[in-house]
Amino acid sequence: MRRRHPGRHGHGHHARGRLHGRIFRWFGAAIVSTGLAVALVFHFLGGGSAWSRQRDGALRLVGGELSRTWDDPAGRAAFVAALGRDLELDVELRDTGGALLQAEGTCVRPDFAVAVPGRGELRVCTARHPAGMTWRLALGLLAAVAVLWLASGRIARRIARPIVHLAGVARDLGDGKLASRARLDWREPGEIGTLTTAINDMAGKIERQMREQRELLAAVSHELRTPLGHVRLIGDLLSTTADPVHLAELEREVLEMDRLVGELLAGARLDFSAMNTTVLDAAALAATALERSGLPAARLHVDTGDAVVDADATLLLRAIGNLIDNAERHGKGLLRLSVRARPGHLVVEAEDTGPGFSEAELPRAFEPFQRRAAEGDDGRSLGLGLSLVRRIAEAHGGTAYVRNREGGGAVVGLELPRGPVRTPA
Repeated sequence: MRRRHPGRHGHGHHARGRLHGRIFRWFGAAIVSTGLAVALVFHFLGGGSAWSRQRDGALRLVGGELSRTWDDPAGRAAFVAALGRDLELDVELRDTGGALLQAEGTCVRPDFAVAVPGRGELRVCTARHPAGMTWRLALGLLAAVAVLWLASGRIARRIARPIVHLAGVARDLGDGKLASRARLDWREPGEIGTLTTAINDMAGKIERQMREQRELLAAVSHELRTPLGHVRLIGDLLSTTADPVHLAELEREVLEMDRLVGELLAGARLDFSAMNTTVLDAAALAATALERSGLPAARLHVDTGDAVVDADATLLLRAIGNLIDNAERHGKGLLRLSVRARPGHLVVEAEDTGPGFSEAELPRAFEPFQRRAAEGDDGRSLGLGLSLVRRIAEAHGGTAYVRNREGGGAVVGLELPRGPVRTPA
């Protein structure tokens, strides 16, 4: 069983925001780039030879008309007035000496001049209303960009939504919430629909396999425990007739098999997230573990009046039993089994009288298949005991630790949070 990670849901929102934002910015950059490209094309092609020919033709036409009407002041004045009025131009007509003959508007800085050979020239300012025209053009461009960008936002949201949803489903499956499924609109694109179907099929297969494995675990547990119980019963029946030495050896072998089966089944329960947490008295569990190990209850030291913790009873009892077994097998005997409280946590630790851990052994103490070399060790241990202690502690949201004790020996313990273990939805 895995603990629910805080902030996981918020992480999905952040991921959606980041993906949507990136796509939105990409669309925006594409729109701006397209606008710049179009502007450059119009700039370079709009000022090309065709426009130049049209402009030069218009200037020749104006110059010719002025030459024709120059000696007719009334006709000339009417033509210049028509240019300023109809074309919205500021114009000045001057003679060859520069004297002003006629003005329509105010032309301070002429954009160009139309020469009338031997008579004078017409100076033209093309921006009589520059601000209005510029703002109209700018507002038009801004409106176009805004519309395109809003449309791109909708497109980006549509693209990002199914991807983020599928990522959330995959994250839920990784967290052990095997009932999670992708639920997308049937109108989603074909590739997204195919991916949705594949993820749902995968989730269904994983959920079915985990259910079958849990059922197998329960069956194996029963099938293994039953013959072991029968063997112990047979040993009891033969106690009056068989060799006591052989019976004692048989009893040791049965107990060893029972311990190994218990460790393997506990590991399987962790692998298959088959924890069943409830409110427990850790001190009572510690006393039970001592009794099962055949050790006196006086070795239990409870330094707290509240030893209650939320945990799986079978797994926690196994972890405490492994602490005791480690001290007995590898530490020359259990000196003290302590249960005490820390702020927000409960601690269970075993102290032994052995040589302790070497500097090389300390970092690897909780790795599987690591065994302490100790006098009297029969060498049959798989080295899974402390590894299982750490896995059980972490499955409850806690930690396991080891240190050497002052004066000799080792201290191995686990620390569990007081709060409830949250099961995946």
